[in-house]
Amino acid sequence: MTHFSSLKLNDDPGRVAALERYDILDAEAPAGFTDVVTLLKSIFDMPYAAITVIDRRSLRTKAAAGMECGDFPREDTPCNVTIQNAGLTVAENMSADERFRDNPFVTGDAGIRSYIGAPLTSPDGYSIGSLCLFGTEPRMFTEGEKTILQNFAKVVVSQLELRQAATVDRLTGAMTRRSFEDDLARHVDKGSASWLMFFDIDRFKSINDTFGHHVGDKALRHVADCIRDCLQSEGKFGRIGGEEFAVHIGDVAVEEAMEFANKLRKAVETSSFDMIGDRTITISVGAAHHTAGDTVEDWFQKADKAMYQAKTTGRNKVIVC
Repeated sequence: MTHFSSLKLNDDPGRVAALERYDILDAEAPAGFTDVVTLLKSIFDMPYAAITVIDRRSLRTKAAAGMECGDFPREDTPCNVTIQNAGLTVAENMSADERFRDNPFVTGDAGIRSYIGAPLTSPDGYSIGSLCLFGTEPRMFTEGEKTILQNFAKVVVSQLELRQAATVDRLTGAMTRRSFEDDLARHVDKGSASWLMFFDIDRFKSINDTFGHHVGDKALRHVADCIRDCLQSEGKFGRIGGEEFAVHIGDVAVEEAMEFANKLRKAVETSSFDMIGDRTITISVGAAHHTAGDTVEDWFQKADKAMYQAKTTGRNKVIVC
């Protein structure tokens, strides 16, 4: 059973940040989500079942049975009420329930009359969405059904946690190479222009050889923390392998990309890491702009080539191509 030290119902920015850490908003949901809603629809014998997540302004359906997945204004949805409560949200006759009787899903063509929703609560206490069922007729819900829904909500959160564990590098907290590449592939499919920046730690082998791999691991975590602090929410950050990392940011002018890359470089150079004595940790950065027709592999190669040029022409510098 997942333990929650405390529920954080009044911290919506924190809740949205918790949702974003799962990286589920624009990604495909785990395959098991469809199995969960299909099974619950059958158990409850109701027309509709769904797994939803809610960001700042909208609800996104990540899996559904009896209906198509879709996006809806957050404030219009019963699930927005669900994430603001510690337990289940139950409405056996929505048209007579003051919380929902004026809701557009009740008064409009959907004609929803019964609803039961369990919040999807992360281990750190944030409700990021809901597991819910609803129908077009008033309906009573038994205590047994309520328990079943709560237990399945825990299963959904566990699947999100497992998915996150598979997409986050354990040592540095950056995205794994596979998850980073998958994210880039989704971006390439959309045809949007943006920047990819490759960098690695200069002379990292000498840190391992001189101070040991345990210090090398701490140096990797230190650099990752510097980059994360510098990025905040401006881009995606992944570990490509060994001491190599990558950052993906949106479309900006070449001058701005250069400035941003140097901001990352300087953040590492000016940081303090006492475990290597008087030495300074530095990085070499290669930045490549995505152009139409570039595959993810093409893009990687361009950024890698620019990074190699930065290393061979002096290190601790930025090359843009």
